[in-house]
Amino acid sequence: MTGRETAALEYVASALERCGIIDAEQFRPTVDLAWPRIVTGFAIMSKQTADLAMVGVAVGTAGTAGLAYALAFWEIVTMLGLGLAGGTVSLVSQNYGGEETGRASLVVTQSVLLAVGIALPLAAAFLLFADPLIGLFDAEPESIAHGATYLTLVAPAVLFELLNLIASRTYTGVGDTFTEMVARAGGAALNILISGLLIFGFGLGVAGAAIGTTLSTGFVTVVLAWGMVGRSYGVLGMESSPVPLARSGPWLEPTLLAQLVEISAPEIGRRLAQGIVVFPLLWVAGSFGPVVVTALEVGRRVRALINSVNWGLSLAASSLVGQRLGANDEGGADAYGMGIIRLSALCYAAIAVLVVVFAEPIASLFVGPDGRALAAAFVAVGAVSSIGYGIDGAASGALLGAGDTRWPFVASLVGRYAFALPAAALGLVTALDITGLYLALLLETAVPGGINYWLFRSGRWKAVSRRYRPASEAS
Repeated sequence: MTGRETAALEYVASALERCGIIDAEQFRPTVDLAWPRIVTGFAIMSKQTADLAMVGVAVGTAGTAGLAYALAFWEIVTMLGLGLAGGTVSLVSQNYGGEETGRASLVVTQSVLLAVGIALPLAAAFLLFADPLIGLFDAEPESIAHGATYLTLVAPAVLFELLNLIASRTYTGVGDTFTEMVARAGGAALNILISGLLIFGFGLGVAGAAIGTTLSTGFVTVVLAWGMVGRSYGVLGMESSPVPLARSGPWLEPTLLAQLVEISAPEIGRRLAQGIVVFPLLWVAGSFGPVVVTALEVGRRVRALINSVNWGLSLAASSLVGQRLGANDEGGADAYGMGIIRLSALCYAAIAVLVVVFAEPIASLFVGPDGRALAAAFVAVGAVSSIGYGIDGAASGALLGAGDTRWPFVASLVGRYAFALPAAALGLVTALDITGLYLALLLETAVPGGINYWLFRSGRWKAVSRRYRPASEAS
């Protein structure tokens, strides 16, 4: 970092401290951890967003609607991986912070074994049952055909993506977010290159997007695996993992495995609640036709890109809170958590304003003139709803660092199934029409965000964390 960049960072840190957002001494390690993760998240989310835009140009509305249906199933893969990886980062950060690197390595090894066990049946289901799975949406035949093609060809990437998420969270847990950023950003660039060549150069349409995703995701797996077995990269500033995969047994330790499952299970549930809600929302949108399906997916994809900020700040909260707790510094953990929550809310509000202002030009990247106004409306609503995501992600990330995942799971269920889905359904039976979908996008983030913020403020997570700290094993 140059002297000018350092001075600018110090100025921002001081300004945020004066405004009561986050302490300057907490801001620096937060930024150090978060910015590579934000780039990583943007790289990951950009793959599907770029595919959607390219398919929209090459194939049209039927292709984008079919891709939206297939991406709903891919989102389930991502959410399962994020849930399992959530337990990984919690235990890795606490054990690493407590200087128990051997236990941290064993956590990673057990996480990889669980990831393989989850991935294989999912990949088989995508490969063997793509048509009936996409057919659940009861959409137009052309859209179903496109969706089934994508789901079949992306099946091998299921295992790659779950392993990538475990490796990424491991690096985050030990405070290294640069290595995974380089790997993920390289994969995203490769995805756009391959997909663009296959979609436009070879005319493969949706199939080209799926092949590009599979090859680029596999590339990331190979790159991260090199460091995860303890090998040095020697280039680009990338580092081998200080908690590598255990090469010799025993690979299973009952107490540690039980802790991993205990923390991961509610986090998997929370993530699945977030992913599964997409299915009924797409079904509701499908009742209004493929143009509405495409507009909803465009809004969700733009919101996912905005949510790249959470990939950094949420994981920074998990890692920093977990490490402070591992060192038995509950006050420091509390200060980090609250500071990052406030910082996240500020960042998301600023980005939302920008996206709302430029909603129509953004929408024009995905759809033609006929559906541009509708897509722009969904982009604007998605941007506003991202503020709830910012609060939810930072608060749940801090709770995750403490190993407190059960109540965030409940918060996700309440927000999405007690509020968002009923709002969307109202559009089918009342004059709300597609306004019900707008309300659903807002409620599915605002309600969990509010609940998780209250949970962190309550401080009950401190007692929960004491069950998982390395010191608790010695006592």
